[in-house]
Amino acid sequence: MADKICIAGAGLVGSLLAIVLAKRGCKVAVYEKRGDIRKSIVSGGRSINLVISDRGWKALRTAGIEKEIKPITIPVYGRMTHDVEGKEKYLPYSINNKAIYSVSRGELNAKLMEIAEELPDVSFHFDEKCISANFDQPEMTFENTGTKNITTCKADVIFGSDGANSVFRKKMLAHLQNFSSINKEEIYNNEFFIDHGYKELIIPPNEDNTWKLDKSALHIWPRKQFMLMALANLDGGFTCTLFFPFKGPRSFESIDNKESLLTFFKEEFPDTLPIMPTLVEDYFLKPASKLVIVKCAPWTYKGKAALIGDAAHAIVPFYGEGMNCGFEDCAVLDKLIEKHSGNWEEILDNFGEMRKPNGDAIADLSLRNFIEMRDLVSDPKFLFRKKIEASIQAKYPEKWIPLYSQVKFSEIPYADALKEGKAQDKIMEGILSIQGIEESWETDEMQKEIAVRMGL
Repeated sequence: MADKICIAGAGLVGSLLAIVLAKRGCKVAVYEKRGDIRKSIVSGGRSINLVISDRGWKALRTAGIEKEIKPITIPVYGRMTHDVEGKEKYLPYSINNKAIYSVSRGELNAKLMEIAEELPDVSFHFDEKCISANFDQPEMTFENTGTKNITTCKADVIFGSDGANSVFRKKMLAHLQNFSSINKEEIYNNEFFIDHGYKELIIPPNEDNTWKLDKSALHIWPRKQFMLMALANLDGGFTCTLFFPFKGPRSFESIDNKESLLTFFKEEFPDTLPIMPTLVEDYFLKPASKLVIVKCAPWTYKGKAALIGDAAHAIVPFYGEGMNCGFEDCAVLDKLIEKHSGNWEEILDNFGEMRKPNGDAIADLSLRNFIEMRDLVSDPKFLFRKKIEASIQAKYPEKWIPLYSQVKFSEIPYADALKEGKAQDKIMEGILSIQGIEESWETDEMQKEIAVRMGL
């Protein structure tokens, strides 16, 4: 292949896509409306944490860069919950000691750009805002945010990888509305904002650059309608995220000064105050960010244009799968390029058909996991269910795979995992309703009954 590709968006997915396509012989130009993220990292800019799951690693292996990414990650083997009294409880992610991997979004993005730029046919262009697109040519036009110069990128295929607020998506779907031959009901751009937002906070390292908490756990302070979570950084610190309603008696709206903030943390997260010396500064540094879910259709146009990553399927971050889903997009696209020998119409048609149901499914799964993390991880009934599932999985590892493992530690399509997860819920509800189950679940007789109800 010697096709010319133009990508709008140099984020995580856009940068990985550039690597994948360049290794397929394409000439790739990537345009980004922001400045070069590598400069903000050098100047001390902060960045939220993400987790790489098995799907993400598979995509990085597909691109041939797994070994280059591994050193900037930290393995995380389970959840550590913190109650209001400061008591901790650990719940492993897997009976097989499998891990997800904490990584700085900024460091990962910078590393992907660095790898991409080492390839002979990849170029990055920063401070370039997409102002128009011709999807039939195809081409995109950009305006430099500093100089105001106009640049047009002509290509064989153009990709929109410009995030949840994608300009590319809006322009492509608006373009499709002009065709009378297309069913307008099949063209939609639904953006759902949930009533929670988030703020990033910091737990700095100890003086010797060690971690104040267990670095191998995702720390969660679940409080029903809101929660705090923390993931380790390589420098010995933790990046924390407060997920909080925008309005209400306990909300971003209700905390508007130092006193109300400290009172809230003393009441809800008292064990964090001694280890968060810059809490007040961090909290009021920036306004709360919104959380949006995007479900749209179609994702592709005539073998000439496609949406990918958050531009196609932005989700809330509660399963930590937004990036992994976008990376999996790249891996699937790579397979389709090989399968269809560079026939872009077949490639993109298949891509949309395969990925759209899974993009919608992981959006639903992520909302579901928010309830689990916020409300259930400290619930005795939920913890008891996990104990039963772990016991049964140990006996029948190929026949009963918990939903979390299906999402994080397998290649099972998200749509299939969601369907199976709902079926498992019904089964487990029946098991947990058995009279005396908590006292007798480990007996041979009850273990057999549980196995029968699970269809094993």
